[in-house]
Amino acid sequence: MRFAKAHACGNDFLIVEGPCDSDLAKKLCERRTGLGADGVEFFENTGKQTGRIRLANADGSIAEISGNGTRCVAAWLAHNEKASVGDVITLETDAGPRACTIITAENSNFQIAAGMGMPEVSQTQVTLADKTLVYGIHVSMGNPHFVIVVHDENFRAHSRGWQELGREICFHKQFPHQTNVEFVRIIQASEVEIRTFERGVGPTTSSGTGTCASAAAVITHCGAKSPLTVHAPGGSQRVEWSGPGAEMILTGPAALIAEGEVLLA
Repeated sequence: MRFAKAHACGNDFLIVEGPCDSDLAKKLCERRTGLGADGVEFFENTGKQTGRIRLANADGSIAEISGNGTRCVAAWLAHNEKASVGDVITLETDAGPRACTIITAENSNFQIAAGMGMPEVSQTQVTLADKTLVYGIHVSMGNPHFVIVVHDENFRAHSRGWQELGREICFHKQFPHQTNVEFVRIIQASEVEIRTFERGVGPTTSSGTGTCASAAAVITHCGAKSPLTVHAPGGSQRVEWSGPGAEMILTGPAALIAEGEVLLA
């Protein structure tokens, strides 16, 4: 079976043409016995510079969308179809269509600005198993996010590391389909830093929708300003958003890593 592999800020994806297959995704995403990835974007071509994608996470669960994964597919399609700077790749996702504009293209490395839809933002809270009450900001980017604003440089909150707290919130009974969890530290009005515990994956180097959700949360509730630079361990992305009712634009890198064949047992 043919495959491609790409990453956006270290958040890596396999791209496979064909129908979405959860079991296949789990097998392919295994880091030791498979190809290794955070998820598989299953692609169906629908025309020139257009297609439909469905995302299966590393654990086989189906996600509505990945911002980074969408950019990776756009880069792959742009490379295959020899798209030029300024061209728009339109991808249909389970969260709706996403238009990806090629900003720069150099060999297998791209900068892409993707329309990410209109965020839905509201305040929320969750009670942990030890009765700790955690206040957060719920953001829907077509997929769910629980955003926590922190002040600690190590992203600790409620006397816990972000990975531990993120895992408990992700799997909390309040979220029967689980939720992505972001921890955001504000550096200045136009710059923040995040950590992400991703539903279906765990801690990740970056998340496109997590970047957008974090930006929506701090612009809405904490005085942050657009355009906002969002730093993650895997790299930085830029978010532009004029506020509720407007589409959010996410600009960041996507790089092709490999293309080849995988042997299926």
